[in-house]
Amino acid sequence: MNLTNDWKMLLQGEFNKPYFINLMEILKREEQQYLILPPKEDRFNALNLTSYKDTKVVIIGQDPYHNLHQAHGLAFSVPDNIPLPPSLKNIYIELANDLNIHNTKGNLTSWASQGVLLLNAVLTVRHNQPNSHKNIGWEQFSDKVISLLNQKLTPVVFILWGKNAQEKEHLINNPDHLIIKSPHPSPFSAHQGFFGSRPFSKTNNFLIRTGQTPINWKID
Repeated sequence: MNLTNDWKMLLQGEFNKPYFINLMEILKREEQQYLILPPKEDRFNALNLTSYKDTKVVIIGQDPYHNLHQAHGLAFSVPDNIPLPPSLKNIYIELANDLNIHNTKGNLTSWASQGVLLLNAVLTVRHNQPNSHKNIGWEQFSDKVISLLNQKLTPVVFILWGKNAQEKEHLINNPDHLIIKSPHPSPFSAHQGFFGSRPFSKTNNFLIRTGQTPINWKID
């Protein structure tokens, strides 16, 4: 596993479990038949860019973008010079309404570097086949990540957008943490309660209240 920080030690036990060994075997077979996204070197970017120690906000996505050049291992994020996908456009609309911040670039690395873990429940996908790697083992892995974060002594904000992310809620039972949940920012559901939910100001208010530095959501 190309993990480069404290996650490597914390997740070491997972890599030897039968489900994870099986998951890696499935991916090997899949890569012989299909184009798998994101590229292998980017799959653990969320964990590598946001260490366990530094994580103070978690945004949980479903699975990676399935179009070429979009997925780079951070939930909802796209690399530089890639047009904004619909869900990210809606996230930015809500951010503008909430905090009057107007982002145009879709690379969320600067959020990750401030302690926002942008974790997808499933870390890979076949090109042009959304949800194609659902139930092959990734969910168990991301459950472990959430469970470890639930054990943190420092308060963490968990942002759960949509049904898939909210399936992780049962793993978060530490009363020190804050759970913010709403419908998914996708065009199919954003108007059903995502717009107007003000997750960004709620997050920063909680961080300030618990003696932590708020997130600068502006992307230059």
